[in-house]
Amino acid sequence: MAQAYMTETGSGGQGPDRRGTRFHRLLTSLRTDRGIWRRGIVLAAFALVLALVMALHAQIPNRIGNLGSLLETFLPWLGLAVPVLLVLALIRRSATALIAVLLPAIIWVNLFGGLLVDRTGSGGDLTVATHNVNADNPDPEGTARDVAASDADVVALEELTTSAVPVYEKALASTYKYHSVQGTVGLWSKYPLSGAAPVDIKLGWTRAMRATVTAPDGQLAVYVAHLPSVRVKMEAGFTARQRDKSADALGEAIADEKLPDIALLGDLNGTMNDRALNGVTSQMRSAQGAAGSGFGFSWPASFPMARIDQIMVKGVEPVTSWTLPETGSDHLPIAARVKLSATGS
Repeated sequence: MAQAYMTETGSGGQGPDRRGTRFHRLLTSLRTDRGIWRRGIVLAAFALVLALVMALHAQIPNRIGNLGSLLETFLPWLGLAVPVLLVLALIRRSATALIAVLLPAIIWVNLFGGLLVDRTGSGGDLTVATHNVNADNPDPEGTARDVAASDADVVALEELTTSAVPVYEKALASTYKYHSVQGTVGLWSKYPLSGAAPVDIKLGWTRAMRATVTAPDGQLAVYVAHLPSVRVKMEAGFTARQRDKSADALGEAIADEKLPDIALLGDLNGTMNDRALNGVTSQMRSAQGAAGSGFGFSWPASFPMARIDQIMVKGVEPVTSWTLPETGSDHLPIAARVKLSATGS
C-alpha cells in the first residue's frame, strides 16, 4: 500500500512568522546592544563637520587663497560624502553616526534638491545659447555647425581668436544674418542687432560686449562676457582677484541698463553659488536654476563638474534650459528658451 509523506512547513519555513521572528530578534539585539550609541563617534563628527561646511559655506573666508570661492564652485559634490558616511555607519552599526548623517543629507537637499526636479516648460519667445569655443579648438568650423544646429535665435561665443573669427563668420552666415564681434567675444542673431559695443570689465582688453536684439516679440539687451580665468596655485591657492573685479564691473554695467529685458550669456568662470559673483547674481536669475533639469554642468566637457557657463536673465521669464552636445571645445554649449516681458517691446 502506497503511503504519502508530507513535510510540515511551519515555523521553520520562510513565511510571515519566520520573518517576524527575525525582525523581533533584530529589534532585541538593537535594544540590548549598548555599544550602538558609543560606536561611530568619529563618523558622527565627520558628518557634523560636513553639515557645518555646507550650511556655513558663505562664512568661509576668501582671504586665504580664495578658499570660500573654491569650495562654492564644487559645493554640490560634497553630497557624495553622505552615502559614504551612511554605509560606514551601517557597517559600524552605529545609531549615533546614522542620526548624525541625517544632518548633512537634509542640508544638501535644502541647498540643491530643487535642481533635481524637472522645471522645464514649453512656449517662450526666443532661444538663446552660449559657448566658450576654446581658443585652441582644433575644429572651429565643426563647432560652428554644431552650435547652429541648436536652432537658437541668438548665439554668444567666447574665446574667439583673430584667426578663427572668419571661420565662425563664414560657417554661421547662412543661419544668422546679423552678428558683431568685439574683442574675443561675439554675438550672432537671426534678428537685427543694434548698439553693439564693448563693455569695460577692467581688463585692459575686450572680453565683454552689449547689443540690443530686436525680436518679433520685443527688444532684449544681450550682454556677452568672458570673465578672467581662475587658477589653483600651490603657493597662492584659488587665485581669482581679477575675475572678481571684472564681475563687479559687469554687475555695474547691467545695473545701469535702460532696457527692462536683459540676458547675460557667457563664461563667468564661476558658479551661481560663488559669492564673488554677487555683483551679477544678486540682480539676475539663472535660467538653469529657474527652468532647467539637473545641475547643467558645463565644464570640463569630458567630465562636467561645474556650471561656470551661464545664461542669466532680468525682466525675462526662463521657460526651459538645457546643455547642448559636446563640440571640439573643453566647455559644453548651453541654451535656454525665454519669454520676453510685455514691457520689453
